[in-house]
Amino acid sequence: MNNKILILLIFCSALITLGCNKDYTVSEKLTQSEQASGLSKASKQGSVSSREVGAKQLSGVSFFAEAGECDVPSQGAAYALRMTGSLQGCLYTFVDEFDCSPSGTYREIGREYFVGTYNGESGTFWTEYKFEAKYEGCAVDGSYVGLEIKGRCQHPIVEGSGTGVFAGVTGRLDMKDDIAAGNYPYRGHFKF
Repeated sequence: MNNKILILLIFCSALITLGCNKDYTVSEKLTQSEQASGLSKASKQGSVSSREVGAKQLSGVSFFAEAGECDVPSQGAAYALRMTGSLQGCLYTFVDEFDCSPSGTYREIGREYFVGTYNGESGTFWTEYKFEAKYEGCAVDGSYVGLEIKGRCQHPIVEGSGTGVFAGVTGRLDMKDDIAAGNYPYRGHFKF
C-alpha cells in the first residue's frame, strides 16, 4: 500500500515540476493547430456586417398605441403596442383564442407582427404569444370584465419569419404588465 502512495507522489511531483518548468514550451505544431482551429471557426461564422453574432439582450417599455401611432386598421390587427427601447416600432396583435375562468383568470393566445427597427436598422418578425392575467371578473363570452389586477405574457419568435435586420433571428420577449404605470415593460434575448 505504501509503495502505491510513494509512486503516486513521485508521479504528481513530476507533473508539477514539468508544468512549472520555465524551459518547457508548447510544441510549435500544437500552437499552429490551435490557430488553424480558430481560423476554421471564424470562417464557419462567415463575415459579419454591422450586427454581432450571438444572443443580444433586449429591453424596453411598450404602450397601447394611440390613434395615428400605428396603422392598426390596415394590418387587420385587434390592437397594437408602441415599442420603445431596444425595439422601436409597432407590435400588431392578432388574437386567435381566449377564455376566462370564473375566478377572473384570463388566458389568450395569438400572433403578433412587429414592424420597426433595432439599432437603427429596419425589419419585421412574427411571434406566437401566450398571455395570462387576473381581472376583476369574466363575461359570458369568455372575455374579461373590469380592471386588470396582474398580467404577463411570452412572445417566442416564429422561426424564419424575420426580414431586414431580423432575418434569421431567433429568441423571445417576455412582458410583465405594470398596472400602476399603465405600461408593459419587456425584456428578452434575440440571436442574430
